[in-house]
Amino acid sequence: MERNTALRRDALTGIDAGNGALMAEQLKREIGTGLLTAYGVGIMVGAGIYVLTGAAAGQAGMWAPVAFLIAALVAVPTALSFSELSARIPEAAGDSAYVEIGLNQHWLAVLVGFINVVAGTIAAAAVLRGGVGYLISFVDIPFAWAVVGLGIALTAIAIIGVVESLAFASLLTLIEVTGLMLVIWAGFNAAPVEAYALPLPAPEWNGITTAVLFAVFAFIGFDDVVNMAEETRQPGRTMPRAILLALAITAVLYALVSLAAVRAVPREVLGASERPLALVWEAGMHSNPAFLAAIAVAAALNGVLAQIVMASRVLFGLGRRTPWLEMFYHAHPRFGTPVLGSAMIGGVVIVAALALPVATLAEVTTLALLIVFSIVNAALIGVKRTQPEAEFSVSVIWPWLGILLCLGVFVASIARNLI
Repeated sequence: MERNTALRRDALTGIDAGNGALMAEQLKREIGTGLLTAYGVGIMVGAGIYVLTGAAAGQAGMWAPVAFLIAALVAVPTALSFSELSARIPEAAGDSAYVEIGLNQHWLAVLVGFINVVAGTIAAAAVLRGGVGYLISFVDIPFAWAVVGLGIALTAIAIIGVVESLAFASLLTLIEVTGLMLVIWAGFNAAPVEAYALPLPAPEWNGITTAVLFAVFAFIGFDDVVNMAEETRQPGRTMPRAILLALAITAVLYALVSLAAVRAVPREVLGASERPLALVWEAGMHSNPAFLAAIAVAAALNGVLAQIVMASRVLFGLGRRTPWLEMFYHAHPRFGTPVLGSAMIGGVVIVAALALPVATLAEVTTLALLIVFSIVNAALIGVKRTQPEAEFSVSVIWPWLGILLCLGVFVASIARNLI
């Protein structure tokens, strides 16, 4: 009890946990704003955009870009809450540490941490499975071998070092974003469809609302950035900048990709396709979009690596305050990474990718994350009451708005599935 109280006091007063006497282990502080922003963009602009664009366009038509921008605005209040909390409490446990300190509920903090670990692991398994599906479309290799080989390689990168992991992830992000920019160019090079003309058709609010629900899920991932806080230089400034920059860059990319898509391909064709961006490329360039499969593999590898890194840091942070998880609270003396957590998460990801029907589980865990976001917003309200001053601070209106929006999207998602 005294140890937990001391840790809460240190976090709230901004003491670097990595230098305190209470810390038995240290992660290396080597990450700057550029790498951290690229990490955030890579998580959010994942392999899902290759299907999600078509789903949103099928629902909202020409208004799909607006749906993505609305979804970004929905994410802003919670992103601001995460920005302040990660600046105040730069711990690898992220959400779990915020709940522990802001709400003083250890059981709830552990539960939130486990939800994040499970959600990240399932998401990584789903993305690995999808990425391998693209890979074997142009490389003759058995599915299981590809899953195991890529899973082991990505886990090894995560263990070798955080700079190496994020540098590799940044390279994949660059490949992915370059591919999306080429799709945008192709879409605007194509002959516009008949519906792409002024005045635009009247907004279909039911379709736009459904598209917003899809699009909100596309921005989930900015929260994973906070788990890198113990490995970030000057987290009080770097964390807010990276989170908000990553969200802004991703919002612009999604809006431009969806605009290019609805300009080049009829909405009913986009909505029915599992490869909508390939259709955009074909419409604009009249050539085989095989390279998009390679980019989708890069996107998948990026997503898997990011989730392994995130989930292992959550376990590291949980081990700090939870005796029965203390085995995960160790950083390798040479690599400066949580080896046990990384290896365990990587192994579970491989097994799940080979054996589990992950699609339904991924949707359920995404809904669970909306509840986590609501709890984290509440944690910031609690922190502000006890410690109003901070290096980076937002108005208390933002976490309250974040709670309302997250719960609103959660209820709307449930209602959509029941109707």
